[in-house]
Amino acid sequence: MAPAGRTIRYQERLTSAADALDRGRFADARRMVQPVLRDLPDMAFGHEIAGLALYRLGQWRKAAAELEIARQLDRTMNHHPVLADCYRALKRYHDVDNLWVELRDASPTPALLSEGRIVAAGALADRGDLAGALKLMAKAMEVPKKVRDHHLRQWYVLGDLFDRSGDVIKARRYFSLVAENDHEFADVADRLRSLGR
Repeated sequence: MAPAGRTIRYQERLTSAADALDRGRFADARRMVQPVLRDLPDMAFGHEIAGLALYRLGQWRKAAAELEIARQLDRTMNHHPVLADCYRALKRYHDVDNLWVELRDASPTPALLSEGRIVAAGALADRGDLAGALKLMAKAMEVPKKVRDHHLRQWYVLGDLFDRSGDVIKARRYFSLVAENDHEFADVADRLRSLGR
């Protein structure tokens, strides 16, 4: 536990680090959170900030270590998709698969579940199993009444998987769904142009 006089300073530092993370200042976020973690190693939120900053900096191994600590401390599924993506980058596919099963079985929020599904499908595609990746993404093929951001991300992945598997018509369909809802989403306009649309 931090001395009472330092508690406010730590809270301010964590708030600043989280703000830096939101603004894309990943190295700053990591630097800001280090003194807090040095003095309060059991602060899950601090490890989460450090892990996310390292993830955005492409330091997969260090990011995974921080996110594993955060996961052990707060006992939530919130870190699973990013942690799984770190393991995917490290080609630790068994860990990706295990995290996906844990997340899927926990029935988290639709947004969190969709992020996990995207990473798990990507890991299958990395191993050359495009059919398995498409099967895993099957639940994302539906068009809901109210489209949310996680639907766009899933449709983009579907478009990419269908494109990679040679099904141009379905690839166009899912990239078009993304573009209809957000024409500036990632490189969706370029992807559609490359498919003759």
